[in-house]
Amino acid sequence: MSLQQVEHASGGRWTVIAVGSWERADRAVTVAKLAGLAEFYGVATEELLPAHSAGPAAAGGRRLTIDLQRLVALPARQAGPLARYAAAIQQQRHDYNRTVLTIREHDLHSLAVLYDLAPDNLAQTLINWGVLTADPPPPRQPTAPAGSPGHPTATEVALERNRTQDQRGAS
Repeated sequence: MSLQQVEHASGGRWTVIAVGSWERADRAVTVAKLAGLAEFYGVATEELLPAHSAGPAAAGGRRLTIDLQRLVALPARQAGPLARYAAAIQQQRHDYNRTVLTIREHDLHSLAVLYDLAPDNLAQTLINWGVLTADPPPPRQPTAPAGSPGHPTATEVALERNRTQDQRGAS
């Protein structure tokens, strides 16, 4: 079940933005919401929790935040590629009412190609412009993050368990 299907099936209670942010550890989930989400999926609450503690940058790299208000104040020739990229991410996430936008390390690499700079040089340039804050990279985790190949997210594990139980019940 995709995040869009979850949002539709829940009548909008569990939005793409919220569930995706929880899975990426970009946003904290309350215990009440976690319990409700577990009920929606038909699994125990603890099944939605990661096997290991995952920080905000669990997918690797730094936590990168773009200040959208400062971005619009930059000259278009400077900010153009970043502004278009940020707008595309906002559209993909259906997230238009925020003053900041969190991006991933691989987004910085894509932007570096557009700016014809090395990723670290682009990061420093954007920091100097006042539009980017970059937390230091987290310590290396000994295991692969949830959501990477062979390491599904808690939501994917719960959905697979339900699918298996449904198949058993149908036979």
